[in-house]
Amino acid sequence: MPDFGGTDTVVAVQSLTQSTQEKLRQIVARIEKLEEEKKSISDDVKETYAEAKSFGLDPKVLRQVVRIRKQDRQEREEQEQVRDLYLHALGEI
Repeated sequence: MPDFGGTDTVVAVQSLTQSTQEKLRQIVARIEKLEEEKKSISDDVKETYAEAKSFGLDPKVLRQVVRIRKQDRQEREEQEQVRDLYLHALGEI
């Protein structure tokens, strides 16, 4: 595997066609833009949880509700049954 730290870098870059180099630039730019958008969305989600907390809602429980709603209903019910079985076996319920 080439080192890409010395003269091999020049050879490797020259081996890429102009259109491949342009495509590489476009892909990197798209990834960078998506990373920025992801950070912005993450910040928005944090702000929304903070807003929920200011209304007296528990952010930890709210996160659980969001996670549960993402699950398939049947899969979730099966997991709940197994969880309840375990808790019952431990004398917790």
